[in-house]
Amino acid sequence: MPVGFDFGTTNSLISVVAGDRVIDVMDEDGLPFPSVVRYEGEAIVVGRQAKEALDSAGLGIHGNTVRSPKFLLGEESVHIGGAERSPVDIVHDVVRHVKSESLRGRQAQLLDGVTNAVVTIPVTMNGPRRAALRDAFRRADIGIVQFVHEPLAALYAFVRGRDDSAEAIRALNKRNVLVVDWGGGTLDLTLCRIEGDRVTQLRNGGSAEVGGDRFDEAIRDEVIKRFSQRAGLDAVAEIHPEAKLRLLHDSETNKIALSDRPAASFYRPDFFRSPEMTLEYRLSREELDEITRPIVAAGMREVEALLDSVSIGPSQVAMCLMAGGMAAMPAIRGRLHELFGPQRVEVPPNAATLIAQGAAWIASDAQRLHLAKPIELQLARGSYLTLVKAGTEMPAEQEVKSQQIHMYCTDPSDGIAKFQFCTPTRPSGRPQVSEPRKSIGSLTIQVDERAAPFRERLELDVSIDDDLILETRARSSDVQDSDTATFHDLEFGIELPKTGESDTGPDQMPKVDVESAHETGGLSVRANVASETNDDLVPGEVLYKHKRGSFSRDRGGTIATADQVREHLYYQPCAVCGRSSSDPRCECSTEPRSRS
Repeated sequence: MPVGFDFGTTNSLISVVAGDRVIDVMDEDGLPFPSVVRYEGEAIVVGRQAKEALDSAGLGIHGNTVRSPKFLLGEESVHIGGAERSPVDIVHDVVRHVKSESLRGRQAQLLDGVTNAVVTIPVTMNGPRRAALRDAFRRADIGIVQFVHEPLAALYAFVRGRDDSAEAIRALNKRNVLVVDWGGGTLDLTLCRIEGDRVTQLRNGGSAEVGGDRFDEAIRDEVIKRFSQRAGLDAVAEIHPEAKLRLLHDSETNKIALSDRPAASFYRPDFFRSPEMTLEYRLSREELDEITRPIVAAGMREVEALLDSVSIGPSQVAMCLMAGGMAAMPAIRGRLHELFGPQRVEVPPNAATLIAQGAAWIASDAQRLHLAKPIELQLARGSYLTLVKAGTEMPAEQEVKSQQIHMYCTDPSDGIAKFQFCTPTRPSGRPQVSEPRKSIGSLTIQVDERAAPFRERLELDVSIDDDLILETRARSSDVQDSDTATFHDLEFGIELPKTGESDTGPDQMPKVDVESAHETGGLSVRANVASETNDDLVPGEVLYKHKRGSFSRDRGGTIATADQVREHLYYQPCAVCGRSSSDPRCECSTEPRSRS
């Protein structure tokens, strides 16, 4: 059976379902495995031993040690200790270590090997980084059954792991849930909607600039600054060049300790160049809050921005679920209490391991992700063509789902066919034309500008792979031009344990209490592609150029639509004053007659 694997920025953890409960596979100290790797010549030191080396080893250790290797994914190579290394190899070293240590630990009997896993990822991890992560796991002989966003896994674990899961689902049915996953590397946010036995992502957000590592760095730097000022030292000149890195462990440890204690101490006898000088500082909870207040405020701005993006107020969030190691920090909990109210902020006791547990439950239940919102192509005259339906099951490992669509160019006069891709701002299986959309990207290809409308055929290929990457590729038949565009920021849904409540199905839209905000500003592109040969879709000035008879009134009416007549006349001088029809000084109001 696949396991749940949370490859975290700071720590990594495997969880597995045994019977009716989930078990976290910890190290011999009962802790998750630090995502730290150190290279000493040919030797590779990973996990807690590598992390502790930041404390005990001599100078130069920073050059050989990698903290938070997840952030390196996507780079071609990095220099570690004077040697060039692949980020995929570095991540592989950590994954292999977590696997091997889990298989020989005290919970090893619960694991039937570790050959397949549901792997959690931040919502901000793009497609190429996901593909690199899959490659690293593959090198460790672990197949990735599917990727799952970390907040979505946390919510699944919160519901699935409860003895009263059916009651919890009913209590949250038809309500909005915000998951705040504040971990060591990133703040991940997902606003979800629970409908029946399904949870669907409405909007994802977050930041890599406010994770727990940033707190540790701020604490370390401020402790050095305050101690140096008190001792009358020039901190830059007196501190060993690489000694600051060794203080990060103390900062993390004391940050955690201050969740339950009023003060914590820093003590480093070997921190300064002078052997007689020892760094000693007593940090209070009040000082911690003061030091980290700007980072907490930045994280809260991300929360508020996510709600604003879908015009949701804090009062419309039924529950704010906290996950990740930073959930224990009182200052963060306090700010969330201010925003949502203490009764609606849920901080489970297993917040730090909730993500791995969610992945394990998803693996055990053999649940698959489904596309939350349809992927659409905007057509000429403002209609939309569904390319990928809402509710489409995401591909399994080494699977690609694809289709080809035949299109036409309605207006080749500028030599470019324009493909504008979008998705409804709210989950919906069959959204109405009037519903607001969010543009997710576009692509353009060259077409024959001398061609008549609909003469040049266009081919559009659409595919989604197991890394949750949507790829579109368009080609023109006459000019033989092509272009591709890829999209990574999709939203998903997943089935929850059945409660007996009626299922809304993928074709019904989870209602948000207020209308989603429309995007404002910028320029809009007039779509010039169509899925059918219908002259009503051709712009009036283009239709007049190729089919002037469409505007003839000899038979008592026009073939062109009223909109096409207006578009044609827009580019003609006014018949009365001779000015351009778009000239504001023209007040002749030559309004065309509607088609009978």
